[in-house]
Amino acid sequence: MNFADLGLSEDILKAVADAGYDTPTPIQSQAIPSVLMARDILGCAQTGTGKTASFTLPMLDILHHGRARMRMPRSIILEPTRELATQVAANFDTYGKYMSLSKALIIGGESFVEQQKILEKGADVIIATPGRLIDTFERGKLLLSDCKLLVIDEADRMLDMGFIPDIEKIVNMLPKQRQTLFFSATMPKEIRRLADKFLSNPKEITVSPPSTMATTVEHKLLVMDEMDKREALRKLVRQEDVKNAFVFCNRKKDVDILFKSLTKHGFNAGRMHGDLVQSERTETLDKFKSGEITLLICSDVAARGIDVADVSHVFNFDVPFNAEDYVHRTGRTGRAGRAGKAFMLAVPEDGKLVAAINKSINMDIPLTELEGIETLELDFTGKKRRVKKSRKAPVRDASPRNDRPARNSNRDDRAERDAKATTPARNEPKQDAAPAQQPRENATQRDTKPRNDRSSRPAYQDRDRNAGRSSSRRDRDDRYDRDDKPVIGLGDHVPAFLLTPVPASSLGKPRADEVEKQAPAKKSPAKATRAKPARTRTSKAAAKKEAPAPEAKDETVAPSAPVATPAPATEDAPAKEEKPKAARRPRKKAAPKKPAAKKAENADAAKSDTATSES
Repeated sequence: MNFADLGLSEDILKAVADAGYDTPTPIQSQAIPSVLMARDILGCAQTGTGKTASFTLPMLDILHHGRARMRMPRSIILEPTRELATQVAANFDTYGKYMSLSKALIIGGESFVEQQKILEKGADVIIATPGRLIDTFERGKLLLSDCKLLVIDEADRMLDMGFIPDIEKIVNMLPKQRQTLFFSATMPKEIRRLADKFLSNPKEITVSPPSTMATTVEHKLLVMDEMDKREALRKLVRQEDVKNAFVFCNRKKDVDILFKSLTKHGFNAGRMHGDLVQSERTETLDKFKSGEITLLICSDVAARGIDVADVSHVFNFDVPFNAEDYVHRTGRTGRAGRAGKAFMLAVPEDGKLVAAINKSINMDIPLTELEGIETLELDFTGKKRRVKKSRKAPVRDASPRNDRPARNSNRDDRAERDAKATTPARNEPKQDAAPAQQPRENATQRDTKPRNDRSSRPAYQDRDRNAGRSSSRRDRDDRYDRDDKPVIGLGDHVPAFLLTPVPASSLGKPRADEVEKQAPAKKSPAKATRAKPARTRTSKAAAKKEAPAPEAKDETVAPSAPVATPAPATEDAPAKEEKPKAARRPRKKAAPKKPAAKKAENADAAKSDTATSES
């Protein structure tokens, strides 16, 4: 069977022939006719079997009939990594060079303005990562109502990277009537559940069992100590005929450390992980493909879909945590029927991970040895060993602790060196000096002595310590080391600035001379003590009856006597006189009611009064 038997158009067949392909792979021969029939596909095939062409070729044939509108793409291809999306875009250009179809690469790390210009012109297909596609849609630069074809590539890698919620969000944005193509290298239970949710009556295509390895790849396992892994990797690269190789690490920081180590030892190496700038990642990958870089130290970001021709070796510097990742890492070599080698460097506590990989690929990786490197055994219990801090054990003295000589501080050692340097000649007689090392005192003797007691220190130690220092530094140290002056603090000692008298003006009080000038103007005691009579609550009529007759004014008194002005406020008198509050107005009480007998007596009395008055 050849590509002409699959029902593709003449322009696509011509482009495939120019690329050098004649016979389709099993996944391509089964998937392409079903995609042209507008059926949903659930494809599972091992890496390196041509899954990208199995959905790219029929998509070009379908999109050839129609026209894209502004900001409304007709199809979407979702990829887990930027490198894989870039590679699919390159295949799209290769197979569609005889067709007038437009594409848009929507990935992170690139200019958003340039991507927006392409979308405004209209794109037949969008090749994107999930995060940037959602960001573009939420900015209002993209409409998905006209998308009729969705491709989810490397679905198991999407699951590992945590993109499944984003995938579900994107699927909800698309119209219900669409064609969905679902491709994955492995088919775990979670991927099967997502396929049942996204696909409608799909056709399942399984070319090889899940997690199977290419038969052209030779696997080897080395178990050693953690400290020997870098040296073992360097020996393997020198012994093997390495044309180009991937070196995989589990962590990004380990990628940087290993890259610096290999570069220091003269190896032509490059690095690639998710924290690097996209331009640097693209440049490094291009150099590796062109042969400028021999060793590419990378994380699992380069383990999926990156197609580099004729990779000879793959080195797993760390055992992958997920057994499925080993399939993808070693799948970078032995592609298209070529031979390859895969080495895995393990430590004894990686026994459980190695057992999971052996179970996943249905084979036991053979154990090998390396000359000059100690080979250890795997520990399948999962317990962590004690890591050796240094290979050479420190030599310790067997003498008792109290008999060991005391260590000289760095400062004393420096003083001794300076003292030796300042001696005028070697033949001069030496002064009597105490031995350099004194026996260490017992703990009880140290506790009985005060902490700052210097009486027991010999004079020659102070002389030796100050011998090599400059005069200014020695004077400064002597100034700070004197104990004859007492330490003055704020406990019993009051500073002089707190004893300074504060002027009265700053406290709002008048000065003493002003108080003396204003003293004669004070009120007389008689006038000051005179108070107003208290008001009583009486009726107006009673007040008029009790009020005495007005007295005649004394003509000798001046009509307008000068009123004494109140003296200014002093410490004895308040600053302002408070005005007396006006008395409350008394309430009028109702007159008590008189009984009827009293009314009659009053009436009789009134009649008798009138009678007497008439008579």
